[in-house]
Amino acid sequence: MSEPLLTRYMQPLLAGRRSECFALVQHAVQGGWSPERVVRDVVWPAMAQVERLFRDDRINVAIEHMAVRINRTVADQVQALLPSSAANGKRLIVTCADGETEELGAQMAADLFQSRGWDVYFPGGGVPADEILALIGQLRPSILLIFGTQPSGVPGTRRLIEMIRGVGIGQTMNIIVSGGIFDRADGLWQEVGADMFAEGADEAIALAESAEPREPRPMPLGMVKKRRRRRRSAEPAPAMAF
Repeated sequence: MSEPLLTRYMQPLLAGRRSECFALVQHAVQGGWSPERVVRDVVWPAMAQVERLFRDDRINVAIEHMAVRINRTVADQVQALLPSSAANGKRLIVTCADGETEELGAQMAADLFQSRGWDVYFPGGGVPADEILALIGQLRPSILLIFGTQPSGVPGTRRLIEMIRGVGIGQTMNIIVSGGIFDRADGLWQEVGADMFAEGADEAIALAESAEPREPRPMPLGMVKKRRRRRRSAEPAPAMAF
């Protein structure tokens, strides 16, 4: 029995052998692999393995960068082969941490959603929270998917969600977090105020497609007080514990 394609792909991937990786994927598609299967069973788990090896200091920066860029090129090539479903009338914004691996995972998730008929907008990483907020107000999506948050980015993710819920836009929009620290810290998604957690793109799609519009809830009292004090006077606001 031949080695699984993922195993055969990882060997040249970690060695930076681009042409060998591209040839393996091309032969798989010509041999009957669907583009979705290539993404789900090869590129996505390869991305996860590279991220884990790098986090555990088992590969260096050069190897990690080469592997991520090979994966991204493969993902770009496979995206063009994904089937296109009829538009389902639902809109999605995908944001992510400001890193190559996180961008790749978010891009693949965006590609898979789009192939299923979603109207997808992908600003990627490094976008200021107020600009994400403005984009939500403009596009009125059904789902905001936040992918690949790193530990240092948790406070920013929490602030973004607080801003979204605090200003009163997108109140029926569900916020899904996936990847990064959320895969490793149980319950963290609830602590930052997200509506759902998805372990991978398949689960994110399943959750998004089955989700009812979010039931609007009152803004937390602490957030109301904080904004009112800023408008009424220059009196210092009392310290708040988080």
